Amino acid sequence: MSGGRARLPVAIVSGLHADARRAAVDEILRTVPGSVALHHDLTSAVEGAVHRTVRDAEGLLSSGDAPLVNDCACCALREDLVPELLRLAEGGRHRLAVVELWDSVEPQGMAPVIAAAGAPLALTGVVTVVDPALVLPYLANGDDLADVGLAAARTDQRTVADTFARQLEYPTVIALADSSPHEQGGEAADDTDHALLTQLTPGARKVRVESGAPESALPAGLLAGFDVAAAAARVHPACALLPQECDEHGVSTFVWRSERPFHPQRLYAALEDLSCAAARSRGRFWLADRPDTLLSWEAAGGALCVESAGPWLAALPDAAWEMVPAERRLAASVDWHPEHGDRCQYLTFTSPGLDRDGLSALLDSCLLTDDEYAAGRDRWKQLPHAFDDLLDPVT
Repeated sequence: MSGGRARLPVAIVSGLHADARRAAVDEILRTVPGSVALHHDLTSAVEGAVHRTVRDAEGLLSSGDAPLVNDCACCALREDLVPELLRLAEGGRHRLAVVELWDSVEPQGMAPVIAAAGAPLALTGVVTVVDPALVLPYLANGDDLADVGLAAARTDQRTVADTFARQLEYPTVIALADSSPHEQGGEAADDTDHALLTQLTPGARKVRVESGAPESALPAGLLAGFDVAAAAARVHPACALLPQECDEHGVSTFVWRSERPFHPQRLYAALEDLSCAAARSRGRFWLADRPDTLLSWEAAGGALCVESAGPWLAALPDAAWEMVPAERRLAASVDWHPEHGDRCQYLTFTSPGLDRDGLSALLDSCLLTDDEYAAGRDRWKQLPHAFDDLLDPVT
């Protein structure tokens, strides 16, 4: 309670599998009395506005348009979302507000917006809905969102694969729903599909969408509560909850770790082979010529994204540690190296038909040799700065 008024629970439902996502939202509306779904359709953004609808189990309650903000449909969604939720809360007639995100909108961008609004809203759950039969095809799809009509802004440079991967990795609940036979090409999900999904989402609870069933496990997962700070830590490269070693139903997860830094030139030469080696790879790594910079690794659909994630903890003065989230300090302490601190190579590769031995040999070949390692950090910094075209120039 806040100010004598009950808080309105808000749950986010996301997913690129539109048919599956709609089926899940329909199930929630059917099984949770007093629930309502809010949806912003970004397909109309080319006309200068985002179309908003509010519906319940009986049908459409209201609709309207939100003008673009800075020529960005996703920005318009952010500006319009909280005021609409507050309006629904003011009415006091709803038990649950479901925010059904449009296809390529990622829950990680919307959850903090809702959580920051505070009373009378309460973010209680985040779920991504998937059709298990489509997981591998979507992870293999390197098309730009803009080329398939799914970009959220003119400057949106994401791909189908990396967007789908992030939708999977952020929530605490994954809902499994079959799409239409036409969309999935008539193929039903098999053990390989389920094994791939399980290995990619180790910390998420799986529930099934069962249209017409008298009761559903899905609403319970959306009302259990959602910790935005914990979710951010779960996907941050410094302390991410990464897949663990596994080999089941033809799907493998290979975890590769090393304390020695990469030779920048040799790693750069191997990037194409490494980015195509698995359906999904993630992790953190360090380069010998950038020993203080924590680098993140994300690959899907044959495309690799390498970014700076700030300094390693070992590169920070002691006084700065208090400003670092506890989750990151804990993750660093687990494998703290007496010389390198939290600097490490920690990469995971998940895919059907994974070549573990080949991957291990290729990654090992990119590390500093014994002689290069013994030369010391001052010599490391003089190595060719092969990653300057992907990262900010070395200063």
